[in-house]
Amino acid sequence: MARSHRPAEIQDQLKERNFSPLRRAVKVPVWADLGGRIFAALFLVFIVVMIHWWDRGGLVDNLDGDVSFLDVVYFTMISITTTGFGDIAPISDRARLVEALIVTPIRFLVFFIFVGTAYNFIIKRSWEKFRMARIQEQLSDHVVVLGFGVSGSEAVGELIERGTEPSNIVVMDSSEERLAAAEAMGCNVIEGDATRDESLMAVRIGQAQTVLVSAGRDDASILIVLTVRHLAPHVPISVVVRAADNEILARQAGANNVINPVRFTGLLLAGSAQGAHIADYLGDLASITGRVQLVERPVLPEEIGKPLSELVTGGRGLRIYRNGGACGFWENEAGALQAGDIVVEIRPTDAEGVEGEFVT
Repeated sequence: MARSHRPAEIQDQLKERNFSPLRRAVKVPVWADLGGRIFAALFLVFIVVMIHWWDRGGLVDNLDGDVSFLDVVYFTMISITTTGFGDIAPISDRARLVEALIVTPIRFLVFFIFVGTAYNFIIKRSWEKFRMARIQEQLSDHVVVLGFGVSGSEAVGELIERGTEPSNIVVMDSSEERLAAAEAMGCNVIEGDATRDESLMAVRIGQAQTVLVSAGRDDASILIVLTVRHLAPHVPISVVVRAADNEILARQAGANNVINPVRFTGLLLAGSAQGAHIADYLGDLASITGRVQLVERPVLPEEIGKPLSELVTGGRGLRIYRNGGACGFWENEAGALQAGDIVVEIRPTDAEGVEGEFVT
């Protein structure tokens, strides 16, 4: 597939376009925040109206001498807003004391509510939009999830369970409903077509820690992998495909890991046929909520020269990846770890210091 745009050119084009920026959910919905503020202000005004009506004998109307309920409401509003026309005024000592000790503090509270509302809905939200634009420009070492269907949403939930901060996850999808679900989980979201260069450049795909692709269709997922690999030659890519013959195509497109949920389901079914607890253990390994977990990590300096069976983490070594090949714990190569080895070990879920990528 021919590509006419270079990453630098696309980045310049993004600066010229009004491209959809990152979003992140606020802790309180806008309508709830605004409604709460309005209710609080009206409640305070109601209290002042009741106080003035109760003490209306201490007020004087310089126009007709009679203080009606409408006059009380009017006096309350000009009192709280510190307008003060002088047509209605407190004349008794008690009325002036009430005005000084009760109405004045309420006046300040109402004032702070209005100022806080202006800050929250104008200044703060403008600042948040600016901050998200800055985050988008400086994204680095983040997890990009392209497609938030069943597999993508489950992957994000599992990542968060395993300790990944939602603020370090960027979800791209074309469905506003799916993006809303990802935003509710605390993730950064952006609406876009993951097969387009400019969409991927907007999330700084080249600086990502890893990319997870689950477009829902194998052809779309493979095209996305091709596009990601074109823009980010060295970023690890994991992709979900459902047809066995597309696994080779996905790897040829540049995917490092190809996950076939149908094949994994078949493994669980076959395992259950061989023993009642095999499928349970496989599911245990696949989820952070299980009792054990698989961890992939680089060999530690203090482990070099030692056998795979003597890991300093206390885990059970299962496999070594060395020079592009895999060595099992029973093979001779596992007798001495070397610098540059990648170790796959199994540990209890509650073990301290668990790091690295989890292998499924």
